[in-house]
Amino acid sequence: MKFSIISDAFQQMEATTKRLELTDILVKLIQEIPEDVIAKAIYLIQGKLRPNFEGVELGIAEKLVMRAMSKSSGIPLKKIEDDYNKGGDLGQTAENILQQKIQTTFASEVITLEKVYDTLFKISKLEGKGSQEMKMKYVSSMLNDATPQESKFILKILLGTLRLGIAENTVMDALAIAFTGKKENREIIENAYNVSSDLGKVAEVISTRGVEEIEKFQIKLFSPIRPMLADRIKSGEETVEKFQEKFAAEYKLDGERAQIHKQKDKIEIFSRSLEIITSYYPDIVEKISKLIISEDVILEAEVVAMNSNSGDFLPFQELMHRRRKYEIEEAVTKYPITVNFFDVLFSEGKNCMDMRYEERRELLEKIIKQDDFARLIPMSIIESKEQVLEVLENSINSGCEGLMLKHLDSTYRAGIRGSNWLKLKREYQNELGDSLDLVVVGAFFGKGRRTGKYGTLLLSTYNDEEDVFPSICKVGTGFTDESLDQLYQILSPKVTLKKNPRIVSEMEADVWFEPELVIEIVASEITQSPIHKTALDKIKEGTGLALRFPKFTGKIRTEKNSEDASTDEEVIALYKVQKKTENQE
Repeated sequence: MKFSIISDAFQQMEATTKRLELTDILVKLIQEIPEDVIAKAIYLIQGKLRPNFEGVELGIAEKLVMRAMSKSSGIPLKKIEDDYNKGGDLGQTAENILQQKIQTTFASEVITLEKVYDTLFKISKLEGKGSQEMKMKYVSSMLNDATPQESKFILKILLGTLRLGIAENTVMDALAIAFTGKKENREIIENAYNVSSDLGKVAEVISTRGVEEIEKFQIKLFSPIRPMLADRIKSGEETVEKFQEKFAAEYKLDGERAQIHKQKDKIEIFSRSLEIITSYYPDIVEKISKLIISEDVILEAEVVAMNSNSGDFLPFQELMHRRRKYEIEEAVTKYPITVNFFDVLFSEGKNCMDMRYEERRELLEKIIKQDDFARLIPMSIIESKEQVLEVLENSINSGCEGLMLKHLDSTYRAGIRGSNWLKLKREYQNELGDSLDLVVVGAFFGKGRRTGKYGTLLLSTYNDEEDVFPSICKVGTGFTDESLDQLYQILSPKVTLKKNPRIVSEMEADVWFEPELVIEIVASEITQSPIHKTALDKIKEGTGLALRFPKFTGKIRTEKNSEDASTDEEVIALYKVQKKTENQE
């Protein structure tokens, strides 16, 4: 397949900010892709080469790419650097520079999707002595055959800067329309994706074998399952009202959610965002096999940093010291952990997700041999709001965030946020009664000691119905000099030349970011707003909801995808509880 078909579609996507148009362009593109390359195309559309859990990274530096551009075009490196420094987009620089390319007498080949994908994959596998030179040769070879527009998008994929304004939900919508003619069939595709975490595979199967085959997707060891998520709730009383019968209360720990796959002595660990994180936890790999009484199993756990002297739980941020490529042994010693299990999804060849919560917990208790390293998260059966408060207090006193409240009859619904799981956090005095996880979508430059940094951030919730990020507030308090520096370093690579079409905001930020980073915020209350777009028209026509006196808690939620952020529905629920409380007062 000609890569120009892909690059033409990408160019059209870049030119629009309308989600329906993006979906239409993607549908037409998918319908043109041959069956034998559909998986590769879907990965490239997402700006990757393989699903996240395979850990395939390109690992290529901008300087090397500029050298390859110079070699391919015959244009001096200095001129390329100047163009890049002016625009800040190396893909666009490639298009600009290669339009001036010195013509040779040799006819270039028509570049194909297969050649682009296979060359990028070869680059991802190169390492060691001489690898940088080989990477440059591969990049230069592609640029020799590519048109300026094709070069632009090849380099954007290569550098991880492909920003088309589409996410997994849009891709699933487009696959449903392209292969079944109905967007409503997206649920079938999503179910297959939930257990496989591989949209390329889903696309390949539906295109070659039809919808019936993707309905047969089963759990497979070492392919992570998309995690089930919880709604928020403000009080134990509200939980009792919702469930109308006894339910389970588990301690909510402030750690990293991990999905642990075991087959005999082989262990792999996946993060909440489905990335492989095994290398960060060699102590889990070393110890856990002896503590799990099952040959093949998929378990969910919360990995929590511990104070080696007192045995107390440490905040999530301490755990992030484990996220390093080198000196991991030192990090293991300095930041000891416990693994706290709370669910079983697969055991001894059997899918456990359709089992009731009570049955899964009973099985989990049989599978795990507890010690100081591996534990079951404490769980109580609750029948009254008074019991909720008692267990919540015990949880807080143990250094936890709050409680996870679970319906006893609930099955495990992969990738779904539902009311069968609820999270109840400690109450913040004079605040909402909960924190919110919000997405950073824009920033305003600071003044005074914040000059040269982002002084105020524009934040959004996630609207899962429309797959967009509506604004909810600006936040400029709660930041230390250290956190401002850290956020600037994290956010700078995410700056975009235009607002991502999934961001819904009336405010015009000084800079826009890809909606990727999630941070934790508390606030005094939720108010109606004529400016912010969260829950627009849901409470009152023409108004949304906003946070009053928002404050950064200091927590950067690196383990969360932007789609895991607080939703419009959660904010509406908090607002209604707040109004109910006000009326009672």
